[in-house]
Amino acid sequence: MSASRPASEEAFARSVKSIPGGVNSPARAFGAVGGTPPFIASGNGPHLTDIDGNQYIDYIGSWGPHILGHRHPSVMGAIAAALETGTSFGAPTVAEAEMAELVCELVPSVEKVRMVNSGTEATMSAIRLARGFTGRNVIVKFAGCYHGHVDSLLVSAGSGALTLGTPSSPGVPEGCTSDTLVLNYNDVGQLQEAFAGKGEELAAVILEPVCGNMGCVIPSDRFLTALRELCTEHGTVLIFDEVMTGFRVALNCAQSRLGVTPDMTTLGKIIGGGMPVGAYGGRADIMDAVSPVGGVYQAGTLSGNPVAMAAGLSTLRQLVADNPYDRLEGMAERLAGGLLSAAEAAGVPAQVNRVGSMLTLFFNDAPVTDFATATASDTDRFAKYFHGMLDRGIYLPCSQYEALFVSAAHTDELIDQTIAAAQDTLATL
Repeated sequence: MSASRPASEEAFARSVKSIPGGVNSPARAFGAVGGTPPFIASGNGPHLTDIDGNQYIDYIGSWGPHILGHRHPSVMGAIAAALETGTSFGAPTVAEAEMAELVCELVPSVEKVRMVNSGTEATMSAIRLARGFTGRNVIVKFAGCYHGHVDSLLVSAGSGALTLGTPSSPGVPEGCTSDTLVLNYNDVGQLQEAFAGKGEELAAVILEPVCGNMGCVIPSDRFLTALRELCTEHGTVLIFDEVMTGFRVALNCAQSRLGVTPDMTTLGKIIGGGMPVGAYGGRADIMDAVSPVGGVYQAGTLSGNPVAMAAGLSTLRQLVADNPYDRLEGMAERLAGGLLSAAEAAGVPAQVNRVGSMLTLFFNDAPVTDFATATASDTDRFAKYFHGMLDRGIYLPCSQYEALFVSAAHTDELIDQTIAAAQDTLATL
């Protein structure tokens, strides 16, 4: 069984001549699974249609933003109304203030917020602000957590627990990562050791409160509690990167669900409703260190773009009005259970990690709790699974190390259809 995609193959052959790898972000390439990516013509509700006319049940949702599904009427209407007034002014608008007020209302840690244009820009700005606010240089990140293509965060672990990181990408000078310490996610002992040795040097700790970029990996309560206590004790800024989890796993973000309030939060994806948006916010005393109030410089010509603000505001207001989270939880739980049962029936070793409406099926015979256990998964088997599901009309992330997303546009019938496709696919592996 194989879907025909000749138009996509032709489009890809054309693209690779003028775009590196044929894609404008590596996550869209099929490097981890092989083959040619479908080129998408349109999205509607829970579905995508490629340029060959194949329709898919979509579990990517533009990598997270489309929690309401594609082309939600309220969001599309808000975008159309905003376009009637122009596309960008380089001057303040009321929509920016409305967005800031709503984010401050919904996110427990945010007293003030600054809009930017991407999640990468948000994390880069948050790190700079934490350093400027504390007067310190060293930051902590965790192996497997991705925070955008920021030089100081594109770093791999050193040879020991307290060894500062080395660049993991060509083009990043060692000086950019020489003040970045990489620790293991969920490792409380290593965290305590790092603070004992370098606590007075640490400007910030940044992490995904629920990981999505090594697949869905869940933090332990002990890990988060220790992290919050140590940051408070040492005056270190705790930054939750909620670009993926913000308004995804709960209306008030992962921090409300997990019961731990950071000092700063970075946001993206859902707050743009599918348009390019990011934000960073936190305690007022920290945020007031940003120019023009304070001395930490950050700027952006298109930050707070009126069309993006319209899309994001409409999305957030719809989430407040509909509060679809119980239903999302139920559908995602149903999907997770169905995938795990299908794997067990096929005799395929597997684990499913889920928080809210994001989840990952790992081809792994042991629990996945950090980067090391995630990367022990069977990626060859995942590649076969991915293509089997794609051929059966199910559009999944093209990497073992990504989370899939259930949207409010999905239905129980589509979840059952997905589970049936997984049963068929896994039986062939």
